[in-house]
Amino acid sequence: MSSSAVPPYKAEFLQAAVIGGVLKFGSFELKSKRISPYFFNAGGFYRADLLRAISTAYAKTIIDASTSSTPLEFDILFGPAYKGIVLAVATVDKLADLQPEKYGKVCYSFDRKEAKDHGEGGNIVGAPLKGKRVLIVDDVVTDGTAKREAIEKIRKEGGIVVGILVALDRMEKLLAPNGDESTPMPSAIGSIRKQYGIQVLSILTLNDIIGGLKGKISDDDIRRMEEYRLKYKASD
Repeated sequence: MSSSAVPPYKAEFLQAAVIGGVLKFGSFELKSKRISPYFFNAGGFYRADLLRAISTAYAKTIIDASTSSTPLEFDILFGPAYKGIVLAVATVDKLADLQPEKYGKVCYSFDRKEAKDHGEGGNIVGAPLKGKRVLIVDDVVTDGTAKREAIEKIRKEGGIVVGILVALDRMEKLLAPNGDESTPMPSAIGSIRKQYGIQVLSILTLNDIIGGLKGKISDDDIRRMEEYRLKYKASD
């Protein structure tokens, strides 16, 4: 699968997600109770070839961002437990493989769900965060709660959060407090960007999925995603 709508590494990642059953189409109830025509589960990248696909996509997204007008500079990749742990470790390894001169010494860290009260103790495993620039790596942003918790954990350890990288930006607005779906609302990603003033990047967006899969999956699946995008599009 290749498409002029997305860069090659994104197209390859999209292909791996579909073939591996990580990206599915149908009818799925989300945490928000919305019924989505697609579902993305990064936990499905458990096979070696699929893990290589996602770690390569994360690494190349980081490399692209590091050469942008607002370079992404960091010392540590932080993976929130549990899915983020594997993603951070695999991405550190891939970055060192692709650009050893720049990323050969980059580190990773992750948190424990519960603090360890024996041995070395503490909440953090891996590189110490104090005084270091930290990039959070995770699968998706749902309502932003988990990412805010990660940011606070990192700050408590003395780390400096410079950004967040996720696999997918659903481009979907948050649910309004009154539950009215007609109320303009930002996305979870947009809300975090505004609150913390940091970069929040993604490998793919819903636009990438629709553009990259036209002609590759059923017209009905594409139509349903387009309708969903129109209905729940974020104000950012």
